[in-house]
Amino acid sequence: MSTTDTAQRLLHILVADDDQDDCLLVREAFAEIRPQSPMSFVHDGEQLMAYLLREAPYDDSTRYPMPDLILLDLNMPRMDGREALGAIKQHAQLRRIPVVVLTTSSACEDVDGSYDRGANSFVTKPVTYSELTGLVGKLGDYWLELVTLPASQRIREA
Repeated sequence: MSTTDTAQRLLHILVADDDQDDCLLVREAFAEIRPQSPMSFVHDGEQLMAYLLREAPYDDSTRYPMPDLILLDLNMPRMDGREALGAIKQHAQLRRIPVVVLTTSSACEDVDGSYDRGANSFVTKPVTYSELTGLVGKLGDYWLELVTLPASQRIREA
């Protein structure tokens, strides 16, 4: 894909995080740094899987498009991020969606376990808003300008 194609492409981000304050900060950071990027939010692993598998109430693909990138918190209720990550990467139709674990943990067992389950990246949540906006810019640049996504991820263009 050429640089012109990637510059015009929208990166739809699905955030899975149960902390409403973190969701608000991530939304604001993306609105500031990458305002053209559409975002969706779910608040536990069961909602995440329902979204990805097009189960109610996420069965409207116009309102709930498949994400190009998932930002996944590990510590969520019902089904945590670890379980959800394993389920995503074991599912033939979902495993190619890039998953960035974005969590407060920096414990070795969380880092290693996330990569063992198929995470594409592991990032510890920044402490300040300015660090978060910097992270958002880097994530967008990386996933839009440097990485070549699988064909199924390249079909949605602006």
